[in-house]
Amino acid sequence: MPTPAKGPRLGGGAAHERLMLANLSAALFEHKRITTTLTKAKRLSPYAERLVTFAKRGDLSSRRRVLGLISDKGIVHELFTDIAKAVENRDGGYTRITKIGNRKGDNAPMAVIELVLEPVSAKQAVVKEATAAAAKAAPVEEAPSEEVVETEVVAAEAPAEGEEAAAEETK
Repeated sequence: MPTPAKGPRLGGGAAHERLMLANLSAALFEHKRITTTLTKAKRLSPYAERLVTFAKRGDLSSRRRVLGLISDKGIVHELFTDIAKAVENRDGGYTRITKIGNRKGDNAPMAVIELVLEPVSAKQAVVKEATAAAAKAAPVEEAPSEEVVETEVVAAEAPAEGEEAAAEETK
């Protein structure tokens, strides 16, 4: 997890910030999209992405670590089953932040943070498929023809020019 920012925290102390980020991430996983202030959205993004990375691992210790942060078992189950399956081919960037203007009451900059659950773009899928096909074709090489093998054997038996001169000098 990224190191906390120096100076004032979001709304109070470090413990309050940890609880607020846990609650925001639980709401994000439950609703797939939430509206909050831009500052909170920017602080939430790496926190939520780290939890999604744990969910992609899917093992028991990862589930217990996430349960230590988010106490609602239903949301954790949804994270590990639905959300992790939706982003299994994505290498990162599980959240998207979109600015939506300022809040009417106090003019605070607002943003929508949402989970990116769409499949990886078609272009990347084609590139991955082509890479896999090339990897399959590369290990299968044609056997060398007999003519090539014979010339290699003859070349190996005949001594090189420098070796002949060295052999004559030693005699």
